[in-house]
Amino acid sequence: MEHLWAGWRSAYVQGADVQGGDDERPAIDVAGDQTVFEAILHSGYPDSDALILWRGERVFAMLNAFPYTSGHLMVLPMRAVQQLIELDDAEHAELWHGVRLATQAVEAAYAPQGINVGANLGRGAGAGIPDHLHVHVLPRWDGDTNFMTAIANTRVMPESLTATWERLHAAWPSA
Repeated sequence: MEHLWAGWRSAYVQGADVQGGDDERPAIDVAGDQTVFEAILHSGYPDSDALILWRGERVFAMLNAFPYTSGHLMVLPMRAVQQLIELDDAEHAELWHGVRLATQAVEAAYAPQGINVGANLGRGAGAGIPDHLHVHVLPRWDGDTNFMTAIANTRVMPESLTATWERLHAAWPSA
C-alpha cells in the first residue's frame, strides 16, 4: 500500500494560506536487539519529532508513521513483548488505560463516526512489527475508502504527520 501525502489539502479545504509542508523526521538508529519502537522511545528527540503523544509509567502512545487515516495512533508498552500474556499486570492495566485515553483524544480531535481499536499479534495476523506489541487506534468515517485505495492501492493522507501530532497532542486527556 502506497501513501500519497497531501498534507496541504486539509489547510486548503479549511481556507488557510498554504505554503507547502515538510514532514521530514529525524533518522532513528535501531541498535542491537532494540525494536524500532524502543529506539524511537529512547532516541532523545523531542516528542513532537519522535511522534510520541503521551508517556505513562510503563506505556506510551505515538502516531503511526504509515497511517491508514489521519489520526491513526498506537499505544504500546515501553518494554518490547510480542504477546499480551507477556505483559505484567501493571503494564496490562496501563496499556488499556492508554487505549481509553487515545480513543478520547481521537474523538475530541476528529469527531469520527467510528473508531477502530485492534492489535495484530504475530506476523501471521498481519503485524508489521511483531516483536513489539502495539494497539492501533484510528478514526473512521462512513465511506472513508475511495477509488485510490481500491484501484491504485494508495491512500491519500489529507493532513501532515506534524499537523496530526499537534491536533492529537492538544486533545490528549490530562488524566
